[in-house]
Amino acid sequence: MFLAPTPRKATLIELRPNLSPDTRLKDCEPYVQKASEKWDFSDFFHATHTHSQRKTHNPQRYLPAALTGLFLLTCDAVFGADVLYSEYQAKQQQSAFAFSLEEAIALAVRDNRLVKSAYVQRISQKFDLYVSEGKFYPKLLLTTSALTSKVNGTSSNAKDLNTNASVTLPTGATVSIANVQGRSTSGKSSSTSVTLSQPLLKNAGIDANTASVRIARLDDEISRLALKATLSQTVAQVIYAYRELLRAQEQKVIAEAALARNKDLYEVNRSLIAAGRMAKVEILQTQAEVANREVALEEAENQIDAARLALVALLALEPRTPLYATAPTSVDWRPTDPTRALETALTLQPDYLSMKILVERAKISLDYAKNQQLWDLSLVATRTQARSGGASPGAMDIQASGARTGGSYAGLQLTIPFGDRSIKQPEVRASVDLHTQELKLLETRQTVEHRIRDATRNVQTRWRQLELSIKARDLSRQKLEAEKEKLQVGQSSNFQVLSFENDLRNAENARLNAQITYLNTLTELDERMGKTLDVWSIPIIQTNGYEN
Repeated sequence: MFLAPTPRKATLIELRPNLSPDTRLKDCEPYVQKASEKWDFSDFFHATHTHSQRKTHNPQRYLPAALTGLFLLTCDAVFGADVLYSEYQAKQQQSAFAFSLEEAIALAVRDNRLVKSAYVQRISQKFDLYVSEGKFYPKLLLTTSALTSKVNGTSSNAKDLNTNASVTLPTGATVSIANVQGRSTSGKSSSTSVTLSQPLLKNAGIDANTASVRIARLDDEISRLALKATLSQTVAQVIYAYRELLRAQEQKVIAEAALARNKDLYEVNRSLIAAGRMAKVEILQTQAEVANREVALEEAENQIDAARLALVALLALEPRTPLYATAPTSVDWRPTDPTRALETALTLQPDYLSMKILVERAKISLDYAKNQQLWDLSLVATRTQARSGGASPGAMDIQASGARTGGSYAGLQLTIPFGDRSIKQPEVRASVDLHTQELKLLETRQTVEHRIRDATRNVQTRWRQLELSIKARDLSRQKLEAEKEKLQVGQSSNFQVLSFENDLRNAENARLNAQITYLNTLTELDERMGKTLDVWSIPIIQTNGYEN
């Protein structure tokens, strides 16, 4: 005669989070009763049991009693720990912080360590630009000295103050003013000179002299695009991680629903067996399926925790932070045009824009390298005036009565190098670099176009798959309900119902995966077009006062 085992009683000390402590103690009673019937150990705990009396008994008689007591303590410890763990899980679920995708993105933009590091790097990059743009600002240099010397018992003092001011013009001209004032024991002196140098070939013209500033600005723009790419990638990673948590949560709901349906089927099987309309052996299939669904539920809970940890890491939160993702109410179709998407990508995509800037940078470098091949011909003009006078204690200025001298000159200065092969080397390197960057730009444009067309096709395909998966799920549910009704009237088998139950569960998971995949495909398309930050209205924050 076959006796159907009670669910979740296959193992004596199995953890049972869905049972109350009273139920668990009742589960232990049959085993305790059997032990009491087999071994009579009432005398062992009797109050009048003396030490001498214990010696007269066989020691092996007390071994079963000790094992039974140890077993009771083990059951209580295991089930008690199980109760505490179940209560802990319930409290964790109740205290879980439910937050939307928008809130997760905002938190990542604020606290993600990779984003913070990118912003810190921008401080240095902006200061580099600030330094480069100061090329044409006036510069002032002050130098002072005070010396004391003693020769053959005679002491002398000397004080000097040197002032140098210079400015470079965008045409390449350099204007400098130098003033030297000195005071010593023998007297005072002062000299002032003004020098003008204007290159006429090498380093002449606005293009050659502003090349370094323009390159610095292009480098800063590349850095800004790199920051944008980092932000976009981080936001996309947060979106994917958030949806993985959402997928895991929904898979748990599906697993719980499947477990509930299998338990209902188990009760139906018991009713049919009791009515004599089903063989008792057929309930084994349902019991096995219930066990499988419990395993699937445990795995779903494990996946939730794994997805939560991945999201918590991106948000820079404590690993123990309980999070709960809120499900979207609906998924809408978003039309995509490959041509318009490609136009948007060529306007916003950071990688493509960076390559265009690198080509422009290489052109500037080549023009500058060609300019450096010219002869160094410069127009030079200088005006000098000097004064000298006797000692005047307590004053650094020159007396009007001092002697004055002065002079000026103007002319051309030409430098022609011969036999130096390294002069041509920068031009060759710049030319090769320009050709390489142009090839990379073409390759990047082709890659962007392929990725955009692939993403737009995926969006359309995933949407059709989502529609079909919803239809398949609805039909699977109807098919299962019809088969259950047939089972009630004896026109179907338990195996067929379980098979349709698996079909429904697979269809629900397929619908969930199709929905998440479609949403991720839209996010991927936005990222490939370079409009992730625009979609979520995320600005690039100014780092400091050097930000333009």
